[in-house]
Amino acid sequence: MNIQISDASEVHLPEILEIYNDAVLNSTAIWNETQVDLDNRRAWLLERRIAGFPVLVARGPQDQVLGYASYGPWRAIEGFRHTVEHSIYVRSDRQGLGIGPQLMEALLERARAAGLHVMVAAIESENRHSIRLHKRMGFEVTGQMPQVGRKFDRWLDLTFMQLILSPERSDS
Repeated sequence: MNIQISDASEVHLPEILEIYNDAVLNSTAIWNETQVDLDNRRAWLLERRIAGFPVLVARGPQDQVLGYASYGPWRAIEGFRHTVEHSIYVRSDRQGLGIGPQLMEALLERARAAGLHVMVAAIESENRHSIRLHKRMGFEVTGQMPQVGRKFDRWLDLTFMQLILSPERSDS
């Protein structure tokens, strides 16, 4: 599928909102149970921009948003400033078409260009597709946390994965 990856703008927010709320309502990819509104996504985009973090969109042939990706702080303490946690969401009717890997590759390029050291993924443990994608992209499982969340009247387990973006160790 021919897609274009670009920085998200205000014009993309209604479609980002649709993808986000669909995941809230129909998946365990997002553990929130409450849908958000356009003002919430607008504030989120502004927060990411101010912090210097990317929000990318994958756009299809008719310029529709097929998915989006971003990363942000993993922990809000200075010692973790070289580590980020990312999210990638693809429209439910476009999953399995290679959009996720393309968004991931673009996100990894941005993280490396920003001089980041580690990217972390926190994935619901039954999301085998996401875990498989992350393994293909070089991520390793670094932890399992049983029953740390709840959604759809069941306990959810969390799998942590990480990729060291700059393998050389440095004290700087």
